[in-house]
Amino acid sequence: MKRVLIWVLSLWSIVGIGWSRSEDGLQELKAKDRLLSFLEKDAVSPGANSLMIPLTLIQGAASKGAVCLDRTPPGYHLDRGFGSGSNSWLIQLEGGGWCNTVRSCVFRKTTRRGSSKFMEKRLNFTGILSNKAEENPDFYNWNRVKLRYCDGASFAGEGQNEANQLYFRGQRIWSAAMEELMAKGMQNAEQALLSGCSAGGLASILHCDEFKDLFPITTKVKCLSDAGVFLDATNVAGGHTLRDMYRGVVTLQGVQKNLPNTCTSQMDPTSCFFPQNLIANIQTPLFLLNAAYDAWQVQESLIPSSADPHGFWRDCKMDHSHCNSSQMLFLQDFRNQMLSVINGFSMSNQNGLFINSCFAHCQSERQDTWYANDSPRIGNKAIAASVGDWFFDRTATKAIDCPYPCDNTCHNLIFK
Repeated sequence: MKRVLIWVLSLWSIVGIGWSRSEDGLQELKAKDRLLSFLEKDAVSPGANSLMIPLTLIQGAASKGAVCLDRTPPGYHLDRGFGSGSNSWLIQLEGGGWCNTVRSCVFRKTTRRGSSKFMEKRLNFTGILSNKAEENPDFYNWNRVKLRYCDGASFAGEGQNEANQLYFRGQRIWSAAMEELMAKGMQNAEQALLSGCSAGGLASILHCDEFKDLFPITTKVKCLSDAGVFLDATNVAGGHTLRDMYRGVVTLQGVQKNLPNTCTSQMDPTSCFFPQNLIANIQTPLFLLNAAYDAWQVQESLIPSSADPHGFWRDCKMDHSHCNSSQMLFLQDFRNQMLSVINGFSMSNQNGLFINSCFAHCQSERQDTWYANDSPRIGNKAIAASVGDWFFDRTATKAIDCPYPCDNTCHNLIFK
């Protein structure tokens, strides 16, 4: 049955969703934070039998300069594997957007996305992190880790801003976390999967080959990027909202030195923060899980309020069923761009795809979209089954949906 998820926005949140430079920038930043929270699974409340895993801070990280934006220690949640999964590891990199200006990074310091002071002390493990076979058939008994995101540059920054006491140490956080987890048994892994959602999905692409290099050649290592294919696309006014934002992230947080030189030797650093310019050179098997009409990209990249000052696109942006034919044509073109970007990538036998024609974002961590009776499907196969078939080489998985509105299994996001 078709599932629709609705988020009720206050009027102020609707007005403040764009990347405008208004006097009320703080409200705008808060609105963006609420949008991220909704899109990245917070809309699903923990159930009575939920698996709540405690936060572990990396105590030795500060001595290595591996700190959050506010200089607090980074952290992770680990649920130990059991049985046949005792020597298998799944690392899930948390998402949560980026900060591209001093102002937005200073705000981020006051949230769980920039400081471990504000992180939940216990986190609900669902979807790909679940410990129940009926919810997560292939990875339920693995060692499952959620690495918290508190740097604002997809675990890739290196630098600091003394005047505003900002520490851009994403790359060091990545390294410190991997070092700690290797010491806790990951060095003995027989198989390992690096996963991530949204900004964490971009991070799983950026760090995929690094992750592979941690292990001996005998370890089966692959990577999964969920909602991480952010496109260098044109917005409804002809501008490049996401490129402009990424330029700020890369410049402010010193990301350039940590980008693959296979890309930076050919293109500018901002271009090398876009997955479309990275995936062709990744040597490790990679699976791309993405909604063809990614809900965050529709909201923040394609139709930001700054590009739609008269609100012509507002109803369409909030509910795709309200898009007129020309607006839908624009969104179909976005889907076509995504398919074009992944065309070469899909030629490799080692890579996998699940591109469904849904208005969604982050489908691996939510139980309802990862593996449930009514979860999204392509060819009658759920996301979890598709990822599992690909990881264990049971069958090649190159699933691409027909265009909207053909898929009635989507859990589409509607903003009211």
